[in-house]
Amino acid sequence: MRNHAVPAALIALLVILHAQLWFGRGSVPNVAKLQDQLATKKQSNQQATIFNERLAAEINDLQEGLEMVEERARAELGMVKANEIYVQVAR
Repeated sequence: MRNHAVPAALIALLVILHAQLWFGRGSVPNVAKLQDQLATKKQSNQQATIFNERLAAEINDLQEGLEMVEERARAELGMVKANEIYVQVAR
């Protein structure tokens, strides 16, 4: 009887360890799901970083002065035509 107790206990421990590996916290499927979530978060963070950099560059442009704002407004509204010379008269 004693000869069978040690292998049975070892087999039981092995079964418990395998159950934890496949079904418990930190299991293979759980880790794969978390890695997918991490990749998704990294991609959204990268897109947010690009958006933030664009906003920071635009803010810096706007803080440089009103000349830049006026020039940009004219260009975006189509008020500057090809071969046109823009002259500003200060009063």
